[in-house]
Amino acid sequence: MEQYNVTGMSCAACSARVEKAVSAVPGVKSCAVSLLTNSMGVEGTASEKDIIRAVENAGYGASKKGAEAKASVSDEDMLKDTETPKLRKRLIKSAIVLLVLMYFSMGHMMWGFPAPAAFDNHVFLGVFEMLLAIIIMMINGKFFTNGFRSLFSGHPNMDTLVALGSSASFGYSLAELFIMILAQGNGEHETVMKYGMNLYFESAAMIPTLITVGKMLESMSKGRTTDALKGLIKLAPKTAVLYRDGEEHEVGIEEVREGDIFAVKPGGSIPVDGVVVYGSSSVDESALTGESIPVDKEVGSAVSAATINRAGYIRCRATRVGEDTTLSQIIKTVSDAAATKAPIARIADKVSGIFVPAVMAIALLTLIGWLIAGKEFSFAIARAISVLVISCPCALGLATPVAIMVGSGVGAKNGVLYKTAASLEAVGRANIVALDKTGTITEGKPDVTDILPFGITENELLTYASAIEAKSEHPLAKAITERTSGMTIPEATDFKALAGNGISAVLDGEMLEGGSYKYISQNYDIPSDYTAKVTALSDEGKTPLLFAKNGSFIGIIAVADTIKSDSAAAVKELKGMGINVFMLTGDNERTAGAIGRQAGVDNVIAGVLPDGKSKKISELKKQGKVIMVGDGINDAPALTTADTGIAIGAGADVAVDAADIVVMKNRLTDVSAAIRLGRATIRNIHENLFWAFIYNAVCIPLAIGLYGVEMKPAYGAAAMAMSSFCVCMNALRLNLVKIHDASHDKKIKTKMIKTEEKAMTKTLKIEGMMCEHCEARVKKTLEAIDGIESAVPDHNANTAVITLSKDVPADVIKAAVEAQDYTFVGIE
Repeated sequence: MEQYNVTGMSCAACSARVEKAVSAVPGVKSCAVSLLTNSMGVEGTASEKDIIRAVENAGYGASKKGAEAKASVSDEDMLKDTETPKLRKRLIKSAIVLLVLMYFSMGHMMWGFPAPAAFDNHVFLGVFEMLLAIIIMMINGKFFTNGFRSLFSGHPNMDTLVALGSSASFGYSLAELFIMILAQGNGEHETVMKYGMNLYFESAAMIPTLITVGKMLESMSKGRTTDALKGLIKLAPKTAVLYRDGEEHEVGIEEVREGDIFAVKPGGSIPVDGVVVYGSSSVDESALTGESIPVDKEVGSAVSAATINRAGYIRCRATRVGEDTTLSQIIKTVSDAAATKAPIARIADKVSGIFVPAVMAIALLTLIGWLIAGKEFSFAIARAISVLVISCPCALGLATPVAIMVGSGVGAKNGVLYKTAASLEAVGRANIVALDKTGTITEGKPDVTDILPFGITENELLTYASAIEAKSEHPLAKAITERTSGMTIPEATDFKALAGNGISAVLDGEMLEGGSYKYISQNYDIPSDYTAKVTALSDEGKTPLLFAKNGSFIGIIAVADTIKSDSAAAVKELKGMGINVFMLTGDNERTAGAIGRQAGVDNVIAGVLPDGKSKKISELKKQGKVIMVGDGINDAPALTTADTGIAIGAGADVAVDAADIVVMKNRLTDVSAAIRLGRATIRNIHENLFWAFIYNAVCIPLAIGLYGVEMKPAYGAAAMAMSSFCVCMNALRLNLVKIHDASHDKKIKTKMIKTEEKAMTKTLKIEGMMCEHCEARVKKTLEAIDGIESAVPDHNANTAVITLSKDVPADVIKAAVEAQDYTFVGIE
């Protein structure tokens, strides 16, 4: 998506006009204009020249966001509030002149404030008011130039309403002033008095002044909605200390290149992404991930720009600089989200496109209607002017983008990055969450879970097991060697892989053997209570490895991919929100069921490959809005298929293409936090839209005079001034949302969902499988056979449950299995 700056927009009607004009350009696939950030995102093949020409033909200005933004993503000028100071100056000047005007027009005439005798003359006072009104209208001339230009081009906007309202007040008063002058010349003092009380010069001056007040408040509150983005930009260091030829040199951040070695002292900010090459320390990464606990770093550890070195002195090699750093990617993600539109904004966009012409028509009908009803022209024109100045299209246009900006900013502060406004809305509407198992619910790597020695100590069992497994490349062996990394392990000799899922080695002249229960139990006597423990461990989804020494059984070490500490809490939170939680995994049913029970997941779909996960997601989408949570790489097809894809534990790799939302920390509770923030944002948008529609629905009839109240145009201008401000301030309440607090979660009403079961299944008896990797090999072999839709092997039970779409001869299955060096016993 190409990003453009757009100038000259003043309300939702303007953004709708620009969006419509650019969308009509050949080659433009989609266009989203943000009134909040005065930016535009365009997708398609149209040229930059054609897009800018379309914006200019619509009466606005445009320029591509290019070199000036790329030079330094930390440049705060791109978000600097330049509009508020201008509005403040205009307001101060207008207010000073308006106070003088109000003193004489109301203070002197109505309340008897002292004034020179000349002001007792109504004609003199009228001329004086006219001159002051002209001064204020000139100070706020932007309303009139923009408003009438838009009107004459056929695309009226909010400035048009202000310009028409103020000009109508001024024009009507000017006509009455001429009548007063003529009447005074003819000595008709009663006529002078009558018209002198109906002058609206103060309204002509007050309307642009009060609208400027509203514009300034709106500008200030809009500025606060980008505080999160500004805060991220401020984090970017301006300098770096490069280490060259044994010396340190401080340089500007733009001089750092990939491969440079930079030094960071305690308390210093890490300038770019890199890898530690010298020293060790603890680094505060809370600015990027929201995690308050510092992370230990040593040689080989990755570090990210804008994080703080809390302890030791380190040197690092730069791996990503400029726009490629983690911080820059986060800033770009948040900024891009603000430049997109949520589907919920479509209603407001449609209304905004016809709002201003509709209001002008209502104002004209109001004028004609009251004249037909027999009211004086002064009464009718006052009602028409009130309609013009009380109507507020800005509130409609800001209702969605301000909430999206604040919501995405709150997410960024907590390590949850929404790539688009649509993803922030979609995640809040989801009622189904599908979780990948490995790396999402579990840690993603095997770990030793149980040590059960027999006749020896735990340390002795670990020593023997590590010695025999040291030369094995199997992932389960690696889990044992990592567990003993701090121990002194003697080197074994004569390592052999044994037929039937076993290994052996010699240590100090003693024979050590290890392997599956099937292998060890065939060669050694296993106590009955330990046999029961093997069954119990298997039922828990763990892989028991048995060991023997010199012909005697010496114990069991169980290895498993353990669940994360917060997985069960995250699933509980999701259920508490009324969400159906599913777990998708390629594991066998026993292992998957055990993990599901530990995590609290009721719906477990086992034996599913990555492409199969995508099919399951498609099935779930028929029953609701689906979120798929995975690692963003292996689960890419499923992430793309889901209504919303969440990549969890992305860390520095924030640009995970397949995902709509990126969770920086390897924490499943951030998924429920992302949904919680999405729901809060949707509620806030609904509140904003409700206010915007109700405001106009109530105030326009009030201005017409349908409630029996004669509203002065100035009061209408004051109401309009506050409307957009209220919308922006309501959006800022999202900053108060505690996204990790589940105490206020509301359970949405949703039906419990179960996936469809295939009818034709068979259970194969297969011997020779030792671990999950053997299962994966058998699974792949069986699913390659035409007619077998899925296979779920279980090495502990020596079975494989297959789902068939048609009959498959047993000899075909046998040939395929035995080609992989496993034994096909038969079909149960």
